[in-house]
Amino acid sequence: MKTALITGATSGIGLEFARQLAKEGYRLIVTGRREERLKELEEEVDVPVRIIPGDLSKKKSCFALLEKLEDEKIDVFINNAGFGLAGAFVETDIDREISMIKVNDIAMHILFKGILKKMVAEDEGRILNVASSAGLLPAGPYMATYYASKAYVTSLTRAVAVELKQAGSKVKVSALCPGPVDTEFNQNADVVFALKGITPEKCVAAALNGMKKGRTIIVPGFMMSVVMAAQRLTPMPLLVRITGRQQKKKLG
Repeated sequence: MKTALITGATSGIGLEFARQLAKEGYRLIVTGRREERLKELEEEVDVPVRIIPGDLSKKKSCFALLEKLEDEKIDVFINNAGFGLAGAFVETDIDREISMIKVNDIAMHILFKGILKKMVAEDEGRILNVASSAGLLPAGPYMATYYASKAYVTSLTRAVAVELKQAGSKVKVSALCPGPVDTEFNQNADVVFALKGITPEKCVAAALNGMKKGRTIIVPGFMMSVVMAAQRLTPMPLLVRITGRQQKKKLG
């Protein structure tokens, strides 16, 4: 039985990844801060589940997780943990911003590197780093730190994908870059999205399909794909201003 590791599996698309991978017959290793939700997931699915609770905003928790996985063969890694924060940069809470950077970037980086080394040694496996359509844009006024954090994810994933290809590795890495998805993210980030969100089910199905096809950047949904294609034709200063206007409208 193949094994899938999923971070941030307590809600949203992380939880949906767990459900869909379980339906495909994967044994699950899941982590998150809310252990009770992970136990509810374990009761819901019909495959073996290993629960490793932890707070990935703490660097030591990331390394502790990797230590606990030393004897595991990971076939699929969904590097999903993360959250957002909206507001003018001079007004947003610095502690929450630093916590977001620790989860969205530092934890993502540590776990990406650690699991990738295991997969490269075995010359097989797939990793999906969950980014955002925000990571494909040059900047996002009124969600400045979040956009920057997700740009880090997409940039790192693209670079590593090229390195693996040039090395002749069979390991594939991808970045998932969705637009709005109907999850708890909206409440946690305190925003209201202008575009209609897609369901977690559709987002995850598109992500898994993109991974199987070996795509490096995966943008779920036809409308979001069109928007991302159109932005490449827009001058950067204008695009940042447009993005800023849209972000400002989202603030509650």
